[in-house]
Amino acid sequence: MLTGYVEKILKARVYDVADETPLDVMSRLSKRLGNTIFLKREDLQPVFSFKLRGAYNRMSQLSEDERQRGVICASAGNHAQGVALAACKMDVHALIVMPKTTPPIKVEAVRALGAEVCLHGNSYDDASSYAQGVAEKDGRTYIHPYDDPEVIAGQGTIAMEIIRQHPGAIHSIFIPVGGGGLISGVSAYIKAFWPEIKI
Repeated sequence: MLTGYVEKILKARVYDVADETPLDVMSRLSKRLGNTIFLKREDLQPVFSFKLRGAYNRMSQLSEDERQRGVICASAGNHAQGVALAACKMDVHALIVMPKTTPPIKVEAVRALGAEVCLHGNSYDDASSYAQGVAEKDGRTYIHPYDDPEVIAGQGTIAMEIIRQHPGAIHSIFIPVGGGGLISGVSAYIKAFWPEIKI
């Protein structure tokens, strides 16, 4: 499956909406740790997160019929904004299910991108279960925040950029983990070509 993911990453359609973000040297942190530390600046994406990459790549695979029926996702923040912006760019109706506990500023950020918001439940799990039920009932495509090969491939494009932008050998790449889509995509690409790099 590793080869399959690499192929998907190489074909991922993220640059219609996402930016290639800089890989910046963190001078003070590097000095403090006695090593050269770089930071991949995904906070500079249009929605301030890497989540846009996976959402757009998954949605770029939709058939015309699926686009007509719309998409749905569950999220309290970054994935919601990624799906909302991707839907806006593709002229697809997006229904974003957010927990009732979501801060109003995040709800408004999603609405500002043109998505319809439904507040449901008190947790992500509540919102996700509800969204999957609506997807099945209405024939919408559920855009999972991490457990989808096309989402993982979209996130994996970050690894291509790191390799292209880094000036020399890389010892380790540190990746935050929530659901696992980012680490899966980056690891699949890196380990296929540079197994010596620690993740």
